[in-house]
Amino acid sequence: MSLSADGYIAGPDGSFDWAVPSEELHRFHNERAAVTDAQLLGRRLYETMLVWDTEEFSDPVMAEFAEIWRPLEKIVFSTTLTSVEGSNRLATGTLEEEIAALGDRRIAVGGAGLAAECMRRGLIDEFELFVIPIVVGGGTPYFPPDVHIDLELVETRTFGATVYLHYRRCG
Repeated sequence: MSLSADGYIAGPDGSFDWAVPSEELHRFHNERAAVTDAQLLGRRLYETMLVWDTEEFSDPVMAEFAEIWRPLEKIVFSTTLTSVEGSNRLATGTLEEEIAALGDRRIAVGGAGLAAECMRRGLIDEFELFVIPIVVGGGTPYFPPDVHIDLELVETRTFGATVYLHYRRCG
């Protein structure tokens, strides 16, 4: 997930247009998505990502992502939606139940509220951050203020001025 240098995934007004990936970074996201077995999404991220299930893209990198994204098993956690489109399905169980039902697979979590709840419950083993060189001064934090997680650095990479940090939870 992309975040500002001061730790926010969206600014005070909710925007994250500063996080649009370069072509090189988009290709890296494609590689990561291709090895993901299931994606957990909150409602807002589901609505943001629906374009990848429903539209056609002429840009080759974007078309490749859509091709990877469409068949991916996606589980949407929402208290307001009654139906979802594409290869998405609404969660019917708790976070723990849905994750247990997926078994030993590579699961990605997206959406600030859902990810924060997973962090609080200790359900995330690895964190992949893409730090964008911008300070937005507030908004939605990547890490919720009420969690303490010890991390071990696994990998770093740069994509232009964006820094990729891959951490594993300790203990």
